[in-house]
Amino acid sequence: MKANLQHKQRVIQIVFIVASVLLLFKAFQLQLLDTTFHERAQATAVNKHVLYPSRGLIYDRNQKLLVNNNAMYDLMVTYNQIDKNMDTLRFCKLLNITRETFEKNLNKDFRRNNRFSVRKPFVFLKKISAENYASFQESLHEFPGFFVQVRNVRGYPRKNAAHVLGYLSEVNQNQINASEKIYARGDYIGVTGLEHEYESELRGKKGLSLVLKDNHGRVVGPYKAGELDSVAISGKDLISSLDIELQSYGEELLVNKIGSIVAIEPSSGEILAMISAPTYDPNLLSINRKRGEAFDALLGDSLKPFLDRAVMAKYPPGSIFKPILSLISFEEGVSHPNRYISCNGGYYYKDLHVGCHPHGPVYNVQSAIEHSCNAYYCTVLRDIVDKHSFYKPQEGLADLVAHLEDFGLGKPLGVDIPSEGTGNIPTPAYYDYLYPQKDGGWKSTTIISIGIGQGEIEMTTLQMANLAAIIANRGSYYTPHLVKGFLNDDAEIPVQYRTLKQVKINAEHFGPVIEGMERVVKSGTAQNAKIKDITICGKTGTSQNPHGKDHSVFFAFAPKENPKIAIAVYVEHGVWGARYGAPIASLMIEKYLKGAIDPSRKYLEERMLKADLISEP
Repeated sequence: MKANLQHKQRVIQIVFIVASVLLLFKAFQLQLLDTTFHERAQATAVNKHVLYPSRGLIYDRNQKLLVNNNAMYDLMVTYNQIDKNMDTLRFCKLLNITRETFEKNLNKDFRRNNRFSVRKPFVFLKKISAENYASFQESLHEFPGFFVQVRNVRGYPRKNAAHVLGYLSEVNQNQINASEKIYARGDYIGVTGLEHEYESELRGKKGLSLVLKDNHGRVVGPYKAGELDSVAISGKDLISSLDIELQSYGEELLVNKIGSIVAIEPSSGEILAMISAPTYDPNLLSINRKRGEAFDALLGDSLKPFLDRAVMAKYPPGSIFKPILSLISFEEGVSHPNRYISCNGGYYYKDLHVGCHPHGPVYNVQSAIEHSCNAYYCTVLRDIVDKHSFYKPQEGLADLVAHLEDFGLGKPLGVDIPSEGTGNIPTPAYYDYLYPQKDGGWKSTTIISIGIGQGEIEMTTLQMANLAAIIANRGSYYTPHLVKGFLNDDAEIPVQYRTLKQVKINAEHFGPVIEGMERVVKSGTAQNAKIKDITICGKTGTSQNPHGKDHSVFFAFAPKENPKIAIAVYVEHGVWGARYGAPIASLMIEKYLKGAIDPSRKYLEERMLKADLISEP
């Protein structure tokens, strides 16, 4: 028994001796041979450094660069790592800031404001230019607790297409909360234009670098040898449908004018140019310290340069509505292409008179469109609305509205930029409200003005251009869009822009209407739009303005066979369609199809470029 006890004691002693030797060896190794433990023991924090991706670039249809990235630097600070004896005067001088700015940016209400912590980095100074950073970075090591975070901000090699491209802005708290941790305070997001619509494709994905720091703020090394780090993934480069040369030319033509131009490739629905005037240089709203001042100036401008008139403004279309009304009247069986309607200076019904300009006889729809006869289209409008009965205009108007909605009117077409307007197509319910039955109600004669594109009917310039594309295609269209694809990426554009739509008009009805539009340019109201060797089919419009000069409207497509471009031009206070709308549209068509303006038409180009409808009384 005693021997057994002694044996157990000896085993325990051996175990203690071996354990002691191992512990001594480990201590020797950690303290003298391996410095890793010492360094990690000194570390007081693991700092998370967000790696911001390059935002996707934007190109035009010919891969000319429209939007690039420029480096911008945010100076970050961790308050409890600052050297209290730092040379503040030198620091401020290097950054070109005042001592007051230094104190304001550094001293936060750490107790009450949970946005800031003495232990976590926060932004000390935003939007440091590359030039300022270049002179500061050499001395950055002198100021513990401060480090630089690099971001990419937008730059614009061309001063065009501001409304289409859009701009970025810092995210607000609601956007952060709704983003499921995609965005954090200080991030930027697309607010308007393509930047907004394709934010998820353009923004890329953030990376993360975990860095171990000691109690003096010095970098010890990557946390866990970088096992938890992730790289930033750049956003996709977007190829827009714009032809930047055509876009730029259109913007020049609309200088000192208020209005808009939209040009579409009929075979694809791709928007070749989308211009709103007045416009602005997109570089003014790039992320820089003067951005706020520029934004306020644009916002306060009485000409409203922020208003995208191409998709937001609602305009009476005027006489460009007449070809559409012709097509509907044929489909409804209330009229036919060879119909003769007399015009004796306008349309007359009891006390109602709608005037018309002098023109030759109207033997058919071709001549009606050629001469833009108001008497013809007031008659056609009444025939459609009174189809069921003069005393049941609601039924006839409902048929008309159904066709117009089928043409994409009275609702957003679905273009890929935000804030698209609806235009306005008045319904039977609207007129029932406007003219109650107890007061006599309404009849086709009450709403006669919509037959010539006036009254309550309104469209966006985009909708007008799409109507031209529908006629060019003889009844079909793709939803107009601004994305053509993604550079070096097989991703398809959204399905709604790849889906062909067909209006409910028999294809045979388009021939006479197109011939009438051809005559408008050859021998009718828009002869100044003729281009040698190119057959343009178009229609002028004069949109009545009760508050001043009438507006100039024109829509067209060219060539007649296998059309390459459909276009709508709307010039506010341009008096009549042939004065500004038709010449500008024809110059745009010639520029796109031929690449240059023929010397014989340079006089017309110069007149459009020099015309000033803003300074004019």
